Amino acid sequence: MRILGIETSCDETAAAVVEDGKKLLSNVVATSMELHAAYGGVVPEIAARSHIEFINPVIEQALHDADCSWDDIDGIAVTYGAGLGGSLLVGVLAARTLSIIKQKPLYAINHVEGHVYANFLTETAPLLASTYQMPSAPPAFPVLALIVSGGHTQLVLFRDHFDFVLLGQTHDDAIGEAFDKVAKVIGLPYPGGPSIASAAKTGNPDAYQFPKAKTNLVNKRLEELRSARPHQGEMPLNYDFSFSGPKTAVLRAAQKICGKSHDFPSSQLAELLSAAQKADIAASFQRVAVETVVDKAVLAFQEFNPSSLVIAGGVAANQELRKQMSDRIPLPVQYADIKLCTDNGAMIATLGCYKAMNNQPTADPYSLEIQPNLSM
Repeated sequence: MRILGIETSCDETAAAVVEDGKKLLSNVVATSMELHAAYGGVVPEIAARSHIEFINPVIEQALHDADCSWDDIDGIAVTYGAGLGGSLLVGVLAARTLSIIKQKPLYAINHVEGHVYANFLTETAPLLASTYQMPSAPPAFPVLALIVSGGHTQLVLFRDHFDFVLLGQTHDDAIGEAFDKVAKVIGLPYPGGPSIASAAKTGNPDAYQFPKAKTNLVNKRLEELRSARPHQGEMPLNYDFSFSGPKTAVLRAAQKICGKSHDFPSSQLAELLSAAQKADIAASFQRVAVETVVDKAVLAFQEFNPSSLVIAGGVAANQELRKQMSDRIPLPVQYADIKLCTDNGAMIATLGCYKAMNNQPTADPYSLEIQPNLSM
């Protein structure tokens, strides 16, 4: 079973070929990140135009690297949500067209769910063996997955393939988005996650005590899950997240350091902060942001006792997150090779393989539509 995966949800144009949901045969990514860096974030129109330019060459390269012809491909998987509308449209239209022309089944993939499935890759083609460091075994069900990226922060319990419960999610900024915004305030380059992680290395993580947001919205699916199984002790009302409070606290701290009032423009603070002050703010914010997601993951681990815990998404590459989680979870924490944490076609192809192998419904190539706000 060989599936071609296509991913264009944001600023990466990506395609990959995966065999049997576990073996990576190729993985090609063309990014337009440098074009967006000058603007401090992704510009949707620029991203869409870049996808149009790269989509066909990337797909052709993925097939070439996998040493596959179209006769060797058993299906096409494509991200149809969540993401930027213009970006998604390019990938979905390409996949629909190829599905019709090549007469291949089409699988519609949820981008966020795809991030989790990057962790199910355990093998590579010989030519890729020195490029990727793969785990020796896939996650064992039930799997507790912390999905952290620029657009998503979610805690999900997977009881089996395609049987999961969303325990909690962010109600404002995603953790990656918060990193980007904090980086912009203190004058660090985009993308903010790697910039803050780098600056934090020389900073004091206890220099500032930024708050951890508390949420109390009722998650009906979580309540139903709890009512169906016994649990012990006091449990948190929910596993939701919020990062707008800590982000605003950074702004107020920066204004105070610079001796400015609350109406002083955030865009002018960076030039008034020293390198040491920026490093301390970066380290303190990274500590609190990471603790926020790790605290909830630890509580969920204690309540649901999963067989494995996975960190997925672009922020899974953050070393502080990996360290804190490993220090507090009594199981080896699983995460994909760092090159498979950010958006890629391999995770989409892998989930496509499992859909095919588990007889999940295919999508109609004549009518599949994008869903930019798709939720798990």
